[in-house]
Amino acid sequence: MDQRVEQKAKTEGLQDTMTREGFVAKAVQKMVDGAEKLNLKHSAVGNPAVYPTDDFPWAREVEAEWHLIRAELDKILVRKGELPAFHEISSEVRSISSDQNWKTFFLCGYGITSETAIAQCPETWRILQKIPGMKSAMFSIFEPGKHLPPHRGPYNGVLRFHLGLVVPDQPDKIGIRVDKEVCHWKEGEALIFDDAYEHEAWNHSDSVRVVLFVDFEKPLNFPANLTNKAVLNLAMFTPFIREGYKAHKAWEKIFYGAGQKHR
Repeated sequence: MDQRVEQKAKTEGLQDTMTREGFVAKAVQKMVDGAEKLNLKHSAVGNPAVYPTDDFPWAREVEAEWHLIRAELDKILVRKGELPAFHEISSEVRSISSDQNWKTFFLCGYGITSETAIAQCPETWRILQKIPGMKSAMFSIFEPGKHLPPHRGPYNGVLRFHLGLVVPDQPDKIGIRVDKEVCHWKEGEALIFDDAYEHEAWNHSDSVRVVLFVDFEKPLNFPANLTNKAVLNLAMFTPFIREGYKAHKAWEKIFYGAGQKHR
């Protein structure tokens, strides 16, 4: 084949691929936008920025066993310096965090689970099963001085649950703002909010802050509950999730391999 003809065929093929991908991306975004409108209209729990804990009875059950979660976390924190920064696992957070001061220990996310992490935290995993529609779970670690700038979550079909595990008693230096409401974590207490609202979080103390960080399906009425499940089920096929899975697997291989050598 003539070189110019071959190059033209490659260019046209690339353009066709980009056109198809662009079409798919627009179609998906249109579906997400429609789902978000339904979620607001058919919410079974209203649409506040921050929710009363008692709106979710299971939250009190999780709180009641928080010491078991803390005990497993303490074993993880022995190797805190080896834990990955959040942006090293999830590329989508790089726009708000690119330093080593937000670390994570991942348990599960949108259809992907870490069997090795779960094996290290069996009680935490058992307790997490109390949360209906759990989509992701991890330990979220703020080093001293960490401040996440104002940002919004990408989709309003999930709510966020934080359980305070290691929280220095300095509410004037540690907190989270969700929309117009400033909240403070407390050890053993839940905080439930909608991360689709603008929020920012900070740890201006000289000690580490750790919460159990969970996203779960927002309780919705028909037909929003069905469209929401469809959107969330698609999440595991997105580049962000696939890339995060590969990055986490690579980190696990190093972390647990090093752990074996330490024994």
